Amino acid sequence: MESIESLKIEIEQIKQRNKRVELDKAWETSWTRKLLLAFLTYFVIVLFFYIAGLARPFINAIVPTCGFLISTFTVPVVKKIWVKNQTK
Repeated sequence: MESIESLKIEIEQIKQRNKRVELDKAWETSWTRKLLLAFLTYFVIVLFFYIAGLARPFINAIVPTCGFLISTFTVPVVKKIWVKNQTK
């Protein structure tokens, strides 16, 4: 009987782990995370441009932030294509 109980415990642990993994995946793909990263990226670039004495740091920080966002949005698309080609 102990082995059945230990299997039940293992199954429950696996279920709990799967929930954590699903939440992590949801966070990684969430708009909240993407917008937070965009804001933080923009803030850091503005700060750097300002300290470096570059002209119009608030405007010029938009371009690298957009580049970061584009790369963030295209990675899942490229991953899907790559996975599809790997499973053929």
